[in-house]
Amino acid sequence: MAFQKAVKGTALIGGGAIATVFGLSHFSQYRNKHGALVQVQAAEGAPARKDHLPTREQQLLALQSGEEFDVLVIGGGATGCGCALDAATRGLKTALLERDDFSSGTSSRSTKLIHGGVRYLQKAIMKLDFEQYRMVKEALEERAHLLQSAPHLSAPLPIMLPIYKWWQLPYYWIGIKLYDLVAGSQCLKSSYVLTKARALELFPMLRRDKLVGAIVYYDGQHNDARMNLAIALTAARYGAATANYTEVLRLLKGPESGRVCGVRCRDVLTGKEFDVRAKCVINATGPFTDSVRKMDDQEVPNICQPSAGVHIVMPGYYSPDNMGLLDPATSDGRVIFFLPWEKMTIAGTTDSPTDVTSHPIPTEEDINFILSEVRDYLGPEVEVRRGDVLAAWSGIRPLVTNPDSKDTQSLSRNHVVTISDSGLVTIAGGKWTTYRAMARDTIDAAVREHKLQAGSCRTMGLQLEGAQDWSPTLYIRLVQDYGLESEVAQHLASTYGDKAFEVAKIAQVTGKRWPIVGKRLVSEFPYIEAEVVYGVREYARTAVDIISRRTRLAFLNVQAAEEALPRIVDIMGKELSWCEQKKKEELETAKTFLYYEMGYKVKTDQLTDQSEISLVPSDIERYKKRFRMFDKDKKGFITILDVQRVLQSISVQMDENTLHEILNEVDLNKNGQVELNEFLQLMSAIQKGRVSGSRLAVLMKRAEENLRRQAIPVDRSGGGL
Repeated sequence: MAFQKAVKGTALIGGGAIATVFGLSHFSQYRNKHGALVQVQAAEGAPARKDHLPTREQQLLALQSGEEFDVLVIGGGATGCGCALDAATRGLKTALLERDDFSSGTSSRSTKLIHGGVRYLQKAIMKLDFEQYRMVKEALEERAHLLQSAPHLSAPLPIMLPIYKWWQLPYYWIGIKLYDLVAGSQCLKSSYVLTKARALELFPMLRRDKLVGAIVYYDGQHNDARMNLAIALTAARYGAATANYTEVLRLLKGPESGRVCGVRCRDVLTGKEFDVRAKCVINATGPFTDSVRKMDDQEVPNICQPSAGVHIVMPGYYSPDNMGLLDPATSDGRVIFFLPWEKMTIAGTTDSPTDVTSHPIPTEEDINFILSEVRDYLGPEVEVRRGDVLAAWSGIRPLVTNPDSKDTQSLSRNHVVTISDSGLVTIAGGKWTTYRAMARDTIDAAVREHKLQAGSCRTMGLQLEGAQDWSPTLYIRLVQDYGLESEVAQHLASTYGDKAFEVAKIAQVTGKRWPIVGKRLVSEFPYIEAEVVYGVREYARTAVDIISRRTRLAFLNVQAAEEALPRIVDIMGKELSWCEQKKKEELETAKTFLYYEMGYKVKTDQLTDQSEISLVPSDIERYKKRFRMFDKDKKGFITILDVQRVLQSISVQMDENTLHEILNEVDLNKNGQVELNEFLQLMSAIQKGRVSGSRLAVLMKRAEENLRRQAIPVDRSGGGL
């Protein structure tokens, strides 16, 4: 009876909500219809697109020419690059300055989702909040645009919402159907309900106990850093003078008017300072919004409250290849996504107040919180191990809020455009999905405030870098025309779109029968050396740019990224004429980045020379015997020579450099040898799940098994053929 009442109540509320949303949706569509038509028509009048991408040096010369720009944008994240693209396509003379690399901040550290915001729709319905509804509606419209503007970098993704209580089924079903309804004709695919059996068939890792069924809905997924870069490169092709590693030192103001009229900036790579004049300066610096506003007016109150969101990456076997999972109510009321991405699994995010920094660090506390939530949703047969965290990162969300508020979970991700008394235009807040609409609103405000000669927004329907001649079968031509591996060809097509042919043209010959071209940076990932060369042409200037934003290796596996670094630095050194000292500095800087910002430190902290040994006596004895098979001389430690001897006895060949790497992973006190105590610490950490994928542990186990295997005598073989 209680269940029936709950269902009836939910249905009544849902029915009224559907009617309300249906009316609002149609009203909103009617209101925006003519505006959308104007945008599509205006896109035809956009300036000519350059065939050749200007070099960074050419861009810097344009910035130093002394000519006045119409618009100067500070910030090379998604919003800043979106503003530059919007302004350039309206025919405005545009400049874009980024003190680090494009997408080096929050824009590369997202959940990789292009979404409308299911939870915001829930707030809109429950609180009859039209602003929340309008934000969801806009986000869903922008979701459709983003998927169409760069189809090689984005795709629809089904996301499963497991149901463990009967009353939740109608409740969530109504909410998800409302989400479809608000999307209207731009709904990616219709949501649907799954039985328990079908849910487990599609997502076999799910916890079976008390599972009622599931609801599947669709949102978008993208390669965020590459998407950001595509926006920046497209802006450059439309004439914007874009420069990364160019820091704004201060704002310039007219001596009489007191109005902002440009910036003093510095080329971070050379140290050279110069002025850039502009009629309008736009502050699109995300979490650093208030620091730029204070360049304009020291007394201005803060409008941003930063929030840190941590994500972790785990092996691909933790999720199906093409099905995500949403936990709508974690133990502390947050939302956790569990998504396949680049053949790995992303889990996150957290949401906690933080200080603004250029180098956010994921904490062990946040990583363990995410792991705990993952364990709650996966079956007991799936051992969720701390050692399976391959990478972790923290991104800072620029939430617009009252500076006195400390509860970031209840804050809206909506955006706000403000204009100071001196004419500085600031765009703050918002989210990845709505970057284009944010840019449109910002440039509209800039045009009005500074009386710039420009038409309406022309970015709706505009295709980004690599999208124009892309097709889902493009990778086949790469295989057939250049002799690339199928996996590598698919990766290049989905990363560079129609520009993949330019990468293939500079790929080195392997010297093998197959593949003919395309030397991998690391064996288990499809990234090839030619991408480093091409990355430099895409304005990459540091090894960190390559491992984290031109490729996504640092976000997928920090150890693999570290392994690839020496070769990446060598290639970049040739392209950029680095001396040996510069190459050494780049290598160390990149390792520091991996160690602190990508979770390598918290990963290595799982096994140190202070780690306790918590093994039962029988296990200790078993591991001691395994160790002694290598330590024949009873020295109490093993060296590379001991490992080589045992491997040769079982006919396993391995080069010396690899063996050094394998021993170094376990050599906790870094004395060139592995003591018995270190080996026991390793095996204890493996048993606890803190460490996984130890090559030495696997090798020693395999060697033990092979050495103990006895040949079967002929008289006991049964004489079979």
